[in-house]
Amino acid sequence: MESQILRKLFGPVNIDSIWRIRNNMEIDKLIEGADIVRFIEAQRVKCLGHIQRMDQARPTGKLLDWRPKGNSPVGRPRQRWQEDVMEDLKNAESKKLEGDG
Repeated sequence: MESQILRKLFGPVNIDSIWRIRNNMEIDKLIEGADIVRFIEAQRVKCLGHIQRMDQARPTGKLLDWRPKGNSPVGRPRQRWQEDVMEDLKNAESKKLEGDG
């Protein structure tokens, strides 16, 4: 999976007007045998630094400082569907009993 990410980061190769993706050996040579995970993390930090230096009027700069409005409920969401299923089962039982009577 990491090699797929690195292929996106480094992009394709153009040789004699023919575009192709990089192979694993080329990618390994580009990162000089470094740990792939650390390399990707370093690229992410580098990208974040670039975004932080951007003008705050640009959409990417605005998005970095954006905070959602309102609050979400704390804790695990209630599972109301279970209550609905239990209610349906009770209704089915009561209808069954009424039919027997």
